Amino acid sequence: MEENENIYEKIHEMFGISPDKMNVLQETINIDLQIEYFEVSEQVKKDLDFKKVLEEADNIFDPGMKMENKKLLLSRIASVDKVKAYRVLEKYMQDPDPALRDWGTLAIQENRMLLESKLLDENQIFISTGLGGKGNKLRYFVVLMGRSNLTFNSTQKKIITNECNITLKKYDAEIEEINFHGHIATLMTVIPMNVTIKHLFDEAINECNFYGNFLVPNFIITNVKVLQFEEIIDFLNKHKEGKLQG
Repeated sequence: MEENENIYEKIHEMFGISPDKMNVLQETINIDLQIEYFEVSEQVKKDLDFKKVLEEADNIFDPGMKMENKKLLLSRIASVDKVKAYRVLEKYMQDPDPALRDWGTLAIQENRMLLESKLLDENQIFISTGLGGKGNKLRYFVVLMGRSNLTFNSTQKKIITNECNITLKKYDAEIEEINFHGHIATLMTVIPMNVTIKHLFDEAINECNFYGNFLVPNFIITNVKVLQFEEIIDFLNKHKEGKLQG
């Protein structure tokens, strides 16, 4: 994706889909598990017998059923565009097997989207990331870095918190959590898909630097997972400042 593009523009360009047709996964689910789910989902759809799946659907509540078999059944039920299938998944998710909570979440989201597409006779887009989202906004983990290796002082922490909050609110984005560790600031944010992220954080960093030019102009951002402090330091040690990507 180019620096001046935003996610909504890219999706609209590719699929011609408006925001109300985009379904964002709200939950934070490991990206590897998501990949596994969609691979299984694709496989079970081959020669799927809707009637047989619905007849076997209640087996999902059998405590003696093996977890691997339940995963397959959940994926099969999710592939049936019938209200009965959704009701079974809805009931299951009221008290899911702890090990299958995330799998069940993906299943009910897929089935809901199938039903909406069928009822509305319109294609729907499912957007999922490792960190999930909030409404039609996506969640991002952001790392800001001080120019020196000195720990941020109380004034600098206040500036980062205040200026980032003000800037993000201008774009209908928000900070859910902010933490400081030495000369590193980490932010958990939710940002609308029609916002160009680089512009947003370039502006936030510039606003902070108006009060002392203490942040580097680059930042780290990911929607895959929360980075641990050790991972951030390892990343910084492997990349020169000028090659950091926003």
